[in-house]
Amino acid sequence: MTTITASQEQQVVDQVPKQLYIAGEWRDGAKGTLSVEDPSTAEALCDVADASVDDAKAALDAAVDAGPEFSAMAPRERGEILRRAFEMITERKDDLALLMTLEMGKTIKESLGEIAYAAEFFRWFSEESVRIDGRYAVAANGAGRILTMKQPVGPCLMITPWNFPLAMGTRKIGPAIAAGCTMVVKPAQQTPLSMLALAKILEEAGLPGGVLNLITASSSGETMSPLIADQRLRKMSFTGSTEVGRRLMAQASETLLRLSMELGGNAPFLVFEDADIDAAVAGAMLAKMRNMGEACTSANRFHVAGAVADQFATKLAEQMGALKLGRGVDEGTDVGPLIDDTQRGKVAELVEDALGRGATAVVGGHKRDGAGYFYQPTVLTDIPDDAELLQEEIFGPVAPVKGFTDEDEAIAAANNTEYGLVAYVFTSDLKRALRVCEKLETGMIGLNQGIVSNAQAPFGGVKQSGFGREGGYEGIEEYLETKYVAVNL
Repeated sequence: MTTITASQEQQVVDQVPKQLYIAGEWRDGAKGTLSVEDPSTAEALCDVADASVDDAKAALDAAVDAGPEFSAMAPRERGEILRRAFEMITERKDDLALLMTLEMGKTIKESLGEIAYAAEFFRWFSEESVRIDGRYAVAANGAGRILTMKQPVGPCLMITPWNFPLAMGTRKIGPAIAAGCTMVVKPAQQTPLSMLALAKILEEAGLPGGVLNLITASSSGETMSPLIADQRLRKMSFTGSTEVGRRLMAQASETLLRLSMELGGNAPFLVFEDADIDAAVAGAMLAKMRNMGEACTSANRFHVAGAVADQFATKLAEQMGALKLGRGVDEGTDVGPLIDDTQRGKVAELVEDALGRGATAVVGGHKRDGAGYFYQPTVLTDIPDDAELLQEEIFGPVAPVKGFTDEDEAIAAANNTEYGLVAYVFTSDLKRALRVCEKLETGMIGLNQGIVSNAQAPFGGVKQSGFGREGGYEGIEEYLETKYVAVNL
């Protein structure tokens, strides 16, 4: 990676629109502006528009108005818009990666990985747009026919998080466009720049005005609540914490709004005594340290067979301790900052709680002094059963390792959480692998690998981790309604 200069950083920030995008036009926010911060320095990058309730209502008005014409657009045309946007994202990957690193903190290498992942949703759903179908069948009594058709659900509200500022957008926007839905998108206030850049790309790719409307706002609740209560809105897709998801569900119940919820996680990482320990450690580094641990799919609890627990913890600590903290734009950096001081404080509290209850820090266990929101990569052992980090999502570079005695104990420990997004299993025994995968209460499993995300696969969880699926063949179904026609012959 070549050295990135301050002027290059400023250039990629300057070329991004800073206004709201409503009805195909860029406009100022009625509440003024809000500041976007570089978490590696705690300094302001720029200001973007701060939307009011009236701005949000105007965005929904635009989505409603654009709906009939866009839903009638030929599926191939919608697919071609997504394909052009995929190609533009790929061509501009370096600038988009730098922009993402500046606003979110992850390394350039990680940002490039997210850009590729984000773009793939547009390529995948560009191909799915022409594969929306129904069925025609003879009724069982032979007297009539059964006809079903799939139609776009209608105007959608999409609320995306700060940790994957581009991919969480394309994962929702891609299938919505393919299905013929219009939308209002509200990115997290910490990381709006990647989504603003994406809106500009979609505009250049030929997406009609009003199909995608982008609102940046300092108060998500204030600006989004009137939209959720609006009978014209037909669907909401939210990625974020379970706590916020519950509140949004309560609001959505008033209008029986159709929902997709990708919420919190507490991913168990199971290592059995027959596993390849080096492969398990390599998988653990991927599952734990992707995005500095700020991922809902991040391994949260490492349950390791007692016979190999010390070996696993030692090897994991060696690799975690060798990671270099720094600004994501700097060459040689392995781990960037956490998103803000609040998030770093939550990580520190969980570690301090565990240490106070008797856990041991093999490596790390504290904040890094100086500017930015850095926390040292940490491995903990001797974890007591009542440690809060066994029940709460850590969302940081902390790996608690806890031993188990047998398969049943490992499964029980893994399932001992209200969450059920993803789990990881490392074993060389095929029968055990299948037994454990069937018994784990999660929507996804990484079997002998530390990454599960794939645009071609259905992403989502069970229990308090939410419902609905994003990606894969299943992803577009979230934006389609099934209409049944009884045919009398």
